[in-house]
Amino acid sequence: MAFRFFAKSLLYGLPLGITFFDCVGYVARVDGTSMQPALNPVADVRDYVFLLRWGNHNSDVERGDIISLVSPKDPGQKIIKRVVGLQGDVVSTIGYRDPIVSVPQGHCWVEGDHTGHSLDSNTFGPVALGLMTAKAVAIVWPPERWRLLENELPRRRAPIQVAKTSHYN
Repeated sequence: MAFRFFAKSLLYGLPLGITFFDCVGYVARVDGTSMQPALNPVADVRDYVFLLRWGNHNSDVERGDIISLVSPKDPGQKIIKRVVGLQGDVVSTIGYRDPIVSVPQGHCWVEGDHTGHSLDSNTFGPVALGLMTAKAVAIVWPPERWRLLENELPRRRAPIQVAKTSHYN
């Protein structure tokens, strides 16, 4: 009887769990210091964030959002960065080959909050919106850091010129 209950639970629970993680979201550990002070403000304590997949479309990204994306340098790695510029925006760069960049259609400019300690668009340039996998919405661990992540863009990193429309037409 116990085995039958376990098998039935597994039969129903496994597909539901996979569907939840694939469609709604999942929890991920944030490694490194590139997003300090927003994430991992203390060097030896790691934040865990809830990454929301549900309802995230490339056109729903806003400046200041913290997103998870496939690394353009290593497709086997996911990175977490803040969106600084959207398609059509003109941004000033920090150490990129061009001091000023116009973000191309279908791309965004992402940076870590810890300037100079992040592999981001200042290293690899504008990122295709198709590489975005989820939006970070909350810190879920450690308990003393529980909070929703606000959409905030540091004033010093605001685009030089904002596009008239940043969504697909």
